[in-house]
Formats: sequence, structure tokens, C-alpha cells
Amino acid sequence: MDRDAYLDAWAVLHGGYEPRANALVRRWLTGAYVVARPLSTARVPPDLLTLLGVLVSAGAAGLASGDGPGWLLAAALVVVASGLLDSLDGAVALMTGRVTRWGHVLDSVADRVSDLLYLVALWLAGAHPVVCAGGGTLMLLHEYTRARAVAGGMSEVGVVTVWERPTRVIVTAAFLASAAVLGDPWPTLGAWTWVGLGVVGLGQLLVVVRR
Repeated sequence: MDRDAYLDAWAVLHGGYEPRANALVRRWLTGAYVVARPLSTARVPPDLLTLLGVLVSAGAAGLASGDGPGWLLAAALVVVASGLLDSLDGAVALMTGRVTRWGHVLDSVADRVSDLLYLVALWLAGAHPVVCAGGGTLMLLHEYTRARAVAGGMSEVGVVTVWERPTRVIVTAAFLASAAVLGDPWPTLGAWTWVGLGVVGLGQLLVVVRR
């Protein structure tokens, strides 16, 4: 399967949303495609990659609890790795013809667990727990709203907001890395970014759902 065929198949699975129309989505999916090709050839099970992504996210939280900037920098790198793994499971499933309802549900649950583990990482790095809780609540509202809208007839993506999973990965990694270099208050600023972008993203989604 070449890249264009992969993007076309991805669009079919996501309610006809055209991934080439958004530069961030196109680049993210292209990167996943390149890395997933050898994994699909090796017939690596997609569900294994899904579960591995959660374990790697938990590892990022564990590293963030370490004492010293090196641990925070390592946590930032591991967050990026977990985000890549999250994209690989779906890419491998598409490229090997193993897309299933179970895999879809497992991937969605794993994504939410990983998102919450990113907030745990920011909290362990020094972010205020209340701000982290607010960021997590907004993230869950964002995803729940989309899920209910899809159940009500909206195409699966509907709209790409400023607060999709790739952005959460990038924001968390960036603020953990900043905390490693600059210290406080960067972890809390990262949590506040979760809150701010969570509000904007939820608003964007609600506008589309309301139409």
C-alpha cells in the first residue's frame, strides 16, 4: 500500500475527512506510514502496539518523577515516542487489513489513558494538581462530545480542532523539556496550556456539532 492509498483508506475510516487538507494531519499520518511499513511487513499485531503505547506513556510519567533535569528531558522524549506508537497501531491495522471494531475501541480507550498519563507526568514534574485535573476534564469532554456527535450522525472527525491528540503530545513534550531546562513554573504552564487549548478545542467542536 503506497502513501496515497493509505491516506485514502484512513479518510474512509474517519467519515470521509480528507487528511491532505490539513498540514499537521498530513505530516503526522505520513510519518506514521513511513514507520509502520516495516512493521506491517513483519505482521506485528496492531493491538500489541496499542498496549505498548500505554506502557510507554506510563514510563513517561515515571521518568517525570525523577530528581533532576535529565529525567524530565527523558520523559519529554518518551512522550513523543508514545505519540508515535499511538499512530502506528492504526497505520499497521490499515496496511495489513486488520481493522476491527475491537481495535477501534481499544485504541480509543488507550488514547484517553495515555492522555491522562501525560497530565500525571506534568503533575509529577511540578504542575499544580487542580490545573492538571481541569485539563484532563476538558480533554475528556472534548472526546466525549465528539463520540456522542458521531453517534448522532456527524462524520467521525467532524472538525480538526486545535486540541487533537498530536497537539497534546507536542504540548506535553515541549513543556516537560522546557521544565528540564528552565525549571518552575513550566510544568504548571504546560497544564494551563492544556486548559486553554482544551477550552478552545471544545468550543470549535461544539460550533460544528451545533450546525
